[in-house]
Amino acid sequence: MSAPVVGLTSEQVETRLREGGPNLMPVRGRVSRWRRLLRQLTHLLALLLWAAAFLAFVSGTPELGTAIIVIVLLNAAFAFAQEDRADRSAQRLQSLMPAQALVRRDGRIIEVSAASLVPGDCVMLSPGGRVAADMVVDASDDLMVDESLLTGESVAVRRSPGGRLVGGSFVVQGEAQATVLATGAGTRLAAIAALSDTATRPPSPLSRELDRVVRVVAIVAGVVAVVLGATAMLLGLPVAGALIFAIGVAVALVPEGLLPTVTLSLARGAELMAGQRALVRRLDAVETLGATTFICTDKTGTLTQNQMNVVDVVTFVGDIVVAGAGYGPVADLGGSAVALGRLPIIARTALRCVSGRVVEEGSVWRAQGDPMEAALHCLALRAGCEDEPGQRRFAYSADRMLSSAFDGRDVSVLGAPESVLRRCIDIPADAKSSVARLADAGRRVLAVASRTWAGDPTAEMETGLTLLGLIGMSDPPRPGVRDALDRCHAAGIRIAMITGDHPLTGAAIAREVGLLGPDGIVLDGPLLPATDVLLAELIDHAGGVVVARATPDDKLRIARALRSRGHVIAMTGDGVNDAPALREADVGVAMGASGSDVAREAADVVLLDDHFATIVAAIELGRATFANVRRFLTFHLTDNVAELTPFVVWAVSGGAIPPAIGVLQVIALDIGSDILPALALGAEPPRSHTSRGSAQISIVDRALLVRAFVVLGGTEALFAMGAYLVVLLEGGWQWGQSPAAQLQSGASGAAFAAIVLGQIANAFACRSTTRPVWRMPVRDNLSIVWAVTAQFVLLLLFLGVPPLAQLLGGGWPPLHGWAVAVLAIPAVILTDAAHKTLLRRRRP
Repeated sequence: MSAPVVGLTSEQVETRLREGGPNLMPVRGRVSRWRRLLRQLTHLLALLLWAAAFLAFVSGTPELGTAIIVIVLLNAAFAFAQEDRADRSAQRLQSLMPAQALVRRDGRIIEVSAASLVPGDCVMLSPGGRVAADMVVDASDDLMVDESLLTGESVAVRRSPGGRLVGGSFVVQGEAQATVLATGAGTRLAAIAALSDTATRPPSPLSRELDRVVRVVAIVAGVVAVVLGATAMLLGLPVAGALIFAIGVAVALVPEGLLPTVTLSLARGAELMAGQRALVRRLDAVETLGATTFICTDKTGTLTQNQMNVVDVVTFVGDIVVAGAGYGPVADLGGSAVALGRLPIIARTALRCVSGRVVEEGSVWRAQGDPMEAALHCLALRAGCEDEPGQRRFAYSADRMLSSAFDGRDVSVLGAPESVLRRCIDIPADAKSSVARLADAGRRVLAVASRTWAGDPTAEMETGLTLLGLIGMSDPPRPGVRDALDRCHAAGIRIAMITGDHPLTGAAIAREVGLLGPDGIVLDGPLLPATDVLLAELIDHAGGVVVARATPDDKLRIARALRSRGHVIAMTGDGVNDAPALREADVGVAMGASGSDVAREAADVVLLDDHFATIVAAIELGRATFANVRRFLTFHLTDNVAELTPFVVWAVSGGAIPPAIGVLQVIALDIGSDILPALALGAEPPRSHTSRGSAQISIVDRALLVRAFVVLGGTEALFAMGAYLVVLLEGGWQWGQSPAAQLQSGASGAAFAAIVLGQIANAFACRSTTRPVWRMPVRDNLSIVWAVTAQFVLLLLFLGVPPLAQLLGGGWPPLHGWAVAVLAIPAVILTDAAHKTLLRRRRP
């Protein structure tokens, strides 16, 4: 190392600290825990339920109001607990800065708090330490720095005098003296944090759809309440009574059971995903995964095993094929005797330039250090070479694109072909074509060269080289990746591989795993279009896309561009630099086995095994959860039709036909008998057809409304009113009369029973949108049996226990009332089957 500089004085440090502030990551405005909890209590559906609770108290039903408040509070607490850990990226970024630093001040070396560093400070760096700020190297002795958490580059880089050091990176080997350039908010790490803060997590499709449903329900409830309240006054009801009646109807139309059903269904989906090794950190990400239309995935470790292996060696007198499993020292070497004779010198030269090794643990050989370097050690062992002590290594650097070693006489060089070849003399005629051939085959290509050198090591020793050979390395695809990609294509999900590799290598791997089709495209990161519109058009390609040599900023741009085109994006990442893109995507997917803490905290889903197939499995479970939301929403809306019909009939008949059920009976249906079947529908297992075709974004559409309001709801309402009128007419009631209290109680009990029994049949009908009840095996979801059994028991309790029956307003029906009510079960099942048959015949 060259002579040290004097460094700053204490007075200079104090002045600069006052001007620039301490070397701390800026604390940005964060949403407090209280505000996040308040948000769970004040979203649109929660506000509607608060309003319903208030109206329940006003209308004289405090029990109902209390029950609704408990539902809101329990759901808020559960959702808050799930999301409390989702926004801690800035805290993790702060932890990347070291607590202490060794500096030269006032002419002597002292240890100070890293927070007290200022621009101009002279810092001493040593192996194992973390760089405390952005710096420039003044003097170095074989300095190697690991910047993988910030750059995504897994290879440690060499930094010579004049080279820049990024705050938050590690010193792998060597020593250095560096001058601080920027601290705190001025560092590159702070810029990444700021970029992450600007990335806004979009609302999930589920939250958007639920907001839409709630708005519609609120409007319908308000309009119906006003109309029926006005009708009641016109029919002679006192103003106070008409107001209470209108409020009761409005409360009855609010789906109190929808919020807990949605929350518990998503929680079950999250539990199932955890079983598939996908940890969900944000609850509504379960459904958002199901709505995913585009996946932007990394290559190394996600599509591939991140287990490098040398499979080809070009000696320029013949090629050698290396066939060996894993990192073991035994392999079959295929090639001519002349070529095999040159293998040891090529392998030995490459080994000198790297520090990664393979080690035997028990009976298994594993990589120690960088997998690529370990593969070169493995090749040396297979060629019969051993380590040679006394090598002075000069680590890989991005500007040189190579690493080298010097033993006092011989110089060994290993690096990217484009860098090594231009430093060689007498290059073989087929060298460039061999590089292209290996890259086209998906190999990571390294060139090996050497020369003799007299004197001290300088940059000049890495020129005038003799090319010894080319090494082709393979990173095998993960098992199951091709099948997972096929499932994505069948599901209508488009995929882009975003990698830092060379375009030829990335394209070859993409073709090998089935990501890139014959009409797929390969884009080079530095040449991406400047406008997001054109970028989105290029990326949104059905044949598959590879974006090579991509930067973190490229990933962020791609996420924004695809979202602007209407896609629901799942983005994978593992480094600190990936955090902004993970937050910008609809679903950020972080690597749990190899990713950084910052990436995991910024993500919505963490893959515990880093496997692409796990993403696909999670998406399939998300789609199943989405389908289940539609199932129990259909179930809820059907019930609302049957509940509303008696009040509409009363209004349309001008009060001649009394309301078949009361408001408290409606509440007993909503948060009593219907909750368990709805939850059971949320536990329906995935169906094979849910993973085929494009994702369905809309939860409520025309098909669902027709099925709920007309087919199923209409049938239930018809039999409820039929049971009610049959009991009234058999009891001697005549049009326009007010029935006796006992007759009204029995008739209302019959209508209530018809609705509950119809809902029992409806629970089985809602299990599928295409198959009739008798073609859906009950063993696939036994919880539905237990749920409807409990529903039937509740029916008997509501009608057969006198205090409950008196409170709700419906008594035990006579035999003929039960007969009509029971007919609701086959009626719903057969009507549903006929509707499904009609839909099948209409499909092309």
